[in-house]
Amino acid sequence: MPTMTHRTTFALDEVTAQRLKRLAAHWDVSQAEVVRRSVEQAEKHLSTSPSDIERRLEIARQLRASLKERKVDVAAWIATAKDSRR
Repeated sequence: MPTMTHRTTFALDEVTAQRLKRLAAHWDVSQAEVVRRSVEQAEKHLSTSPSDIERRLEIARQLRASLKERKVDVAAWIATAKDSRR
């Protein structure tokens, strides 16, 4: 683990402070580690390129067109998927 050399103070509202404590307890890590992991994940989401987003949208459009072409009952398909998760 890298040496921690930067100390920072944050002012959080009560709800956010409680969320931070719950996550730390759930993950069995320090609150600082929760912040580190959260910042890392947030940065990964920011790095999603517009071309990647466009690619995902195009895949969704193709799926929608395919389902429509095959006359798939999407509502029934979604219900089946939800039922299989229970």
